[in-house]
Amino acid sequence: MPDYGHPLRFGSFITPRNRPVSRPADLALLSEEHGLDLVTFQDHPYQPQFHDTWTLLAWVAARTERIALAGNVLNLPLRQPAVLARAAASLDLLTGGRVRLGIGAGGFWDAIAAMGGKRLTPAESVDALREAIEVMRGIWNTDDTGLLRAGGVHHRVDGAKRGPAPAHPIPIWVGAYKKRMLELTGTVADGWLPSMPYLKPGDITRGNAIIDAAAKAAGRDPREIERLLNITPQESVEDIVSLALDEGISTFILAGDDPRLLERFGRDVAPAVREAVERGRARRGTATVRPARVKARSSRVPGIDYAGIPDSLADRALEPGDPGYARYTAGYLRGGAPALVLRPRTVAEVQDAVRFAARNRDVPLGIFSAGHGISGRSLNNGGIVIDVGALNAVEVLDAESGRVRIGPGARWLDVARELTPHGLAITSGDHGGVGVGGLATAGGVGLLARSHGLTIDHLRSVDVVLADGTLAHASAEENPDLFWAVRGAGANFGVAVSFEFEAAHVGKVGFAQLVFDATDTAGFVQRWGATLEAADRRVTGEIILGPGQGGRRFAQAILVVESDDPDTIVELLQPFADIAPLMQQSVVLTTYDEVIGFAVTDDEQHGFGEPHSRSGMVEHLTPEFAKGVAEILDARASYFFAIRALGGKVADVPADATAWGWRRANFTIGAFGTRNSGLDERWDTLLLPHMEGLYLSFETSRGPEVVARAFPPAHLARLRELKHRYDPTGLFRDNFFIDPAERGADTGVSAGVPA
Repeated sequence: MPDYGHPLRFGSFITPRNRPVSRPADLALLSEEHGLDLVTFQDHPYQPQFHDTWTLLAWVAARTERIALAGNVLNLPLRQPAVLARAAASLDLLTGGRVRLGIGAGGFWDAIAAMGGKRLTPAESVDALREAIEVMRGIWNTDDTGLLRAGGVHHRVDGAKRGPAPAHPIPIWVGAYKKRMLELTGTVADGWLPSMPYLKPGDITRGNAIIDAAAKAAGRDPREIERLLNITPQESVEDIVSLALDEGISTFILAGDDPRLLERFGRDVAPAVREAVERGRARRGTATVRPARVKARSSRVPGIDYAGIPDSLADRALEPGDPGYARYTAGYLRGGAPALVLRPRTVAEVQDAVRFAARNRDVPLGIFSAGHGISGRSLNNGGIVIDVGALNAVEVLDAESGRVRIGPGARWLDVARELTPHGLAITSGDHGGVGVGGLATAGGVGLLARSHGLTIDHLRSVDVVLADGTLAHASAEENPDLFWAVRGAGANFGVAVSFEFEAAHVGKVGFAQLVFDATDTAGFVQRWGATLEAADRRVTGEIILGPGQGGRRFAQAILVVESDDPDTIVELLQPFADIAPLMQQSVVLTTYDEVIGFAVTDDEQHGFGEPHSRSGMVEHLTPEFAKGVAEILDARASYFFAIRALGGKVADVPADATAWGWRRANFTIGAFGTRNSGLDERWDTLLLPHMEGLYLSFETSRGPEVVARAFPPAHLARLRELKHRYDPTGLFRDNFFIDPAERGADTGVSAGVPA
């Protein structure tokens, strides 16, 4: 039988004895320590001297970091399939995609019956296994929103809710020896998992032939089915190499509980086998391939070397149709259909992902944190998405100085909840569901901006994976040019994998939600601007306006007052009450995490299509500007028009200190419309002449003229030089591309003059 070309894996097969109680888990830790890829356990629920295998898997999962986990094989007659599917998905989510599912049709029927299981004939047990696989895959398939009705005589669900989807497509490996079981493996399973002691000479060849024929009859490529084998310490390196090259086995699982043998297997045997198989495949011209479903192959796009996905990322990579893929078809405001989603869990894996993207640069590249990007294009159609959501740690390094380290995949609500007990906060937008990675490299206009500046003003260092896959540390002392660029134009320079901030000491704050009658829109906007500019720095706020109905328009205002004294809060808010008639008001004393989380839900994101928004900055809300706002809203060109406060501490930072250069502006403006609502024409005519710069996070227009407006001319010239240094070929080009080829070019676009 030819070599299927699957990547090699090595694992351990441990007896789950409960005396000494910790021995199986200790052997699992040794398996990980010695570099094995997989740890597996027998499953005999009727054996009182054994730990329950699923409980043991959960315990081992909590004590390990990297190694994959599986039953070998799980006793299906005593594990209800729908419940097992949910348990597997839950553990897979908790471990970040480390679960594999080895299952068997059952044996030792007297013991199974004694435990309350139903005794089945051999034929019935095969039918039951097929039904169970259908049920489990149905539970995992959350792309189908209907109730699940699946199974048959032995295992059936009728109207069950689906989910959760696992973190990755959990492979189902079947322990099979007889013809019907082998045919079932080829028809519906993801892997074949026999044990060497139960095989006679020629059984692997015969088994592969039956599996391959069944796979072809089902319209599958036989390479979709992984071939695994439980082996004994008696198998030599030469034996294992022959099994790989001549029999197609790619995963070798050592049975035994001797820690010395585990060490030898990981330290000596596995590397020797890898090297010999690599040489053998090179001689034979056998390319390494990965098992892939027919549906996935049919939707694959040119320009991506799927076979070249790094081993570190392959098991968690998602393609259309995989469980969990639906998460990447909808963000907060936009839809997508990426061809491949890579989900690194470590900095090293992010480096692997970036290097892979660099080798496949003919398709779009998105960097995904939490899916809230309006302009960031973290999702795409037909391209690669690198999801850094697993890098979500929030660590307080020194509460007294406010030093904290945060991963790009954390949400700002997670950050606030971690910092609040320490009396700390980082100003960070106005919605806690936003991911750290995008906002912390774009600017960060938040509800503490006037008292604490932008998010980037609190950044003290950042680790960035550059376009060539190397890791760079940037701070005021180390790579200062990169540190300057990341603070405002970070999406052009790499993937940030760790941030170190200096958080501010913030206690309780006043949080006001007000609704004004803004029918006199121009007058209201002008008075709001004047009042906010005159307000104490401890006050930061924003207003949201819409088209209005029935001849009236209302403005929703959000204000945060950094004070824990109710009288002071009321005093500082009082001038705002005089701007226009108040229709509703709510003022509470609360903590920053409650403020940033007030609109956050755990509901799935359902964005679709492409949002259409415009952004700009102004120093003052002048009568002319306010009149333009009113005309846009009266024409129903914008359904959501937001004016957010800058000024205060934002303006204290020199304009040339960061790539964000618009320190003179007191307000940033963002408006949503549609392609056909007339927003662009009215924006360009009525508002753009009064603006300087724009905030990239709220702009969806593309093109060099947009980039030219996003940065002051001197800033843009410097950014182009740095882009040439750090990303000369433009790998990071899908999020407001700063073209290094335009170094020295005069765009002819007026971007304003920073103060």
